[in-house]
Amino acid sequence: MSNQTTLNTPSYTNGASAQPLLGMTIGDKFDATCAQYPDNDALIVHFQNIRWDYRTLKQQVDNCARALLSLGVKTGDRVGMWSPNNAQWLVTQFATAKLGAILVNINPAYRLHELEYALNQSGTRFLVTADSFKASNYTAMLLELAPELHHCEPGKLTSVKLPELQCIINLADEQHPGMWRWADFLEQASHRSEADVAEIQATLQFDDPINIQYTSGTTGFPKGATLSHHNILNNGFFVAESMRFTDQDRLIVPVPLYHCFGMVMGNLGCITHGATLIYPTEGFEPRAVLEAVEKEKATALFGVPTMFIAELGDEQFEQYDLSSLRTGIMAGSICPAEVMKAVNSKMHMQEVQIAYGMTETSPVSTQTAADDPFDKRVSTVGRSQPHIETKIIDPASGQVLPRGEIGELCTRGYSVMIGYWNNPDATAEAIDDRGWMHSGDLATMDEEGYVQIVGRIKDMVIRGGENVYPKEVEEFLYTHPDIIDVQVTGVPDKKYGEELIAWVKLSADAGEISAENLQAFCKGKITHFKIPRYFKFVDEFPMTVTGKIQKFKMREISIAELGLDT
Repeated sequence: MSNQTTLNTPSYTNGASAQPLLGMTIGDKFDATCAQYPDNDALIVHFQNIRWDYRTLKQQVDNCARALLSLGVKTGDRVGMWSPNNAQWLVTQFATAKLGAILVNINPAYRLHELEYALNQSGTRFLVTADSFKASNYTAMLLELAPELHHCEPGKLTSVKLPELQCIINLADEQHPGMWRWADFLEQASHRSEADVAEIQATLQFDDPINIQYTSGTTGFPKGATLSHHNILNNGFFVAESMRFTDQDRLIVPVPLYHCFGMVMGNLGCITHGATLIYPTEGFEPRAVLEAVEKEKATALFGVPTMFIAELGDEQFEQYDLSSLRTGIMAGSICPAEVMKAVNSKMHMQEVQIAYGMTETSPVSTQTAADDPFDKRVSTVGRSQPHIETKIIDPASGQVLPRGEIGELCTRGYSVMIGYWNNPDATAEAIDDRGWMHSGDLATMDEEGYVQIVGRIKDMVIRGGENVYPKEVEEFLYTHPDIIDVQVTGVPDKKYGEELIAWVKLSADAGEISAENLQAFCKGKITHFKIPRYFKFVDEFPMTVTGKIQKFKMREISIAELGLDT
């Protein structure tokens, strides 16, 4: 391809595929897989001592669906799930799908204010909750929000602060006031038959809403991305197809199920292929992941880059046999080249892939392939997923840019959400009248269609009139031998408008490193205006529960510490 042709080629691709989309509901696909692979391991949960084949998993799901039906759950009702990873999470996911009830994923890190907002904004009638997780006492928070629980029968809540919520099912072994215990709840299945569930399941359409996921907004309240059977069933299927999954694959899922990475790419990816799901722990613990890989001879592993860094850095890493690993997904942020090399060689994941997307696109819209060259796997987020269109536009004019130019990445196709729950204004801002979901991410597309994310529109720093993309500076600083992780953001400056600050995580054996040392390291190697003015040495970054860096919090903290508020 000549340079002239490349310059004029628009930044647009579509994922051509001979593999058709699945035109069915989640419940129907689940039943088909259980019938095809009844004796395959379906779910292994180490901390719960659970090992279910597909036949057993189907019994568990059907029982839960019958129990929900007996409590009065109807198609379209919202059923909240507020819990870390466990078997009940998966069971509830598929039981609600069979009834057409909309599963509301509630972040396990939510506190009172956020919980109240999510339950009321979604109109959640039924809630399945863990008793507690880490520092969060879920039961205590619910009793504080709805003190009426102390005086009501299970399933008959009438609350001032939570007016829609009627029924809470608690996963604790002990009885809590006004709540069903999970074990007692399941006994309600005897009041309804499998035929009752099948009758409802037969009426469902694959375009029906089935899931609400609250996106962790950087400003204002989170928005509830509303996803259909068609959205998430197909996305999970095609992510797993890209990994060349079969019914013999065994996947470790250390990422949270409340997020698309866990429940779509993990749960639905496996269930559509008859593969095995393995949850080592409730929350991420690096050593438990390594133990699970060895014990279960896992073939695939999911994680964000910080998880892989933690696994590789475990002091007992060398003791574990990870030779069964073949593939997996790294998502959430770009993987540093050195980490990718270690994952390829030390963890045997030669076919590990990078996936990119957002909750609003179910989530994956671009993905690297198993046989992509190494440089594409560390510098790009791959090419358009099957049946999905990608374009890069000028954020100001909306026009498609030539290949190689930086603009906003937009996605169109089966994966784009129905909209934000009860929020038409926010939906109209995100999805334009041609059906394109606007990501807010700045990206480029090369002549082969590979997409490179260079930052967020809101993260771009303008220093003295020059556009600086933090990711470019981060990639350079990663080359310093003592830096194991780095995040760059902008802070206000009287003279230049903005300056850069780098938050730096040093290796354990790093010597005395100062801001002056690092500025000297940069000089002559990157343009002067890209050299951070400030450096902050840290042990960790502000993060969401899913492992995503919260740059807006870094900026807030930096501004306060540097006295730049004025």
